[in-house]
Amino acid sequence: MAFYLAKRLGGMLLVLVLVSLLSFGIIWLVPGDPTSAFLDASATAEQATRLRHELGLDQPLWQQMVAWYGRLLHGDLGRSILLRRSVSVAILERLPVTLSLTALALAFAGLVGVAAGTLAATLQNRWPDQAIMAAALLGLSVPDFWLGLMLILLFAVQLGFVPTGGFVPFGESPSGWFRSIALPAATLALVQVGFIARMTRAAVLDVLHQDFIRTAAAKGLGRARVILCHALPNAAVPILTVVGIVAGAMLGGAVIVEQVFSIPGVGRLIVGAVLSRDYPVIQGGLLFLAAIYLTVNLAVDLLYAVADPRVRLE
Repeated sequence: MAFYLAKRLGGMLLVLVLVSLLSFGIIWLVPGDPTSAFLDASATAEQATRLRHELGLDQPLWQQMVAWYGRLLHGDLGRSILLRRSVSVAILERLPVTLSLTALALAFAGLVGVAAGTLAATLQNRWPDQAIMAAALLGLSVPDFWLGLMLILLFAVQLGFVPTGGFVPFGESPSGWFRSIALPAATLALVQVGFIARMTRAAVLDVLHQDFIRTAAAKGLGRARVILCHALPNAAVPILTVVGIVAGAMLGGAVIVEQVFSIPGVGRLIVGAVLSRDYPVIQGGLLFLAAIYLTVNLAVDLLYAVADPRVRLE
């Protein structure tokens, strides 16, 4: 186990280095720089040159990269050009918002997706199976930003059940937190429920055709007990894999959903940084999200051994 963890952590470190290199290179290939966010149209070329010097943007690219990696080795992601504060502090302030949004969406998508996929597998080729698979395909085809706008129009504008946007911290009001985050979480979840349902259906169907399921049924066990106690546990590994993939997709989708619902999370911070060319925030935000995604994948791999004792991580 220790060797496996060391190997995975080494691979994660390599991926994070590649992510940082790609983000650094792509950012500097995009035309424009942060000076446009500080200077208006009447600014002179001399003012722009002076500001670029103050921000260190007039240095060669390799020097800026070396300086950034040097700070990164000391745990410093630099200072935001626009916010004038530490990037790490700005991200950590908003990270709980993004994590709570993603966790709630993942819980909802997991419960509904696994339940729907299992029901479809037990009723294979019947109308509930066809209806669930059709709904799953529809959900996979809907863009999350469009779905979010439609949910706002229905539940916030027309019915008034929830606010149209904003965020209430959990410590300030648990009920207010849930009302403010329910619609964004539902938007993230509904886009991914279909994927989980389809994969769960395939995994459960594969298990239902195995000999030990027929043996359990022949011994007189009820259909529900066979499904819950024998089929689902043996289909857990592929379901966990799908949940891990969905968690990563939700982190990416949170960037759009937070912007649609005006939620002050890491995703909205990155979008604002992209619009203002705030390079340190873009690089730090992408690195944080990549680290979280890799950590979730590692946790899913470790859960394989818990879900199925036959799995040998070594």
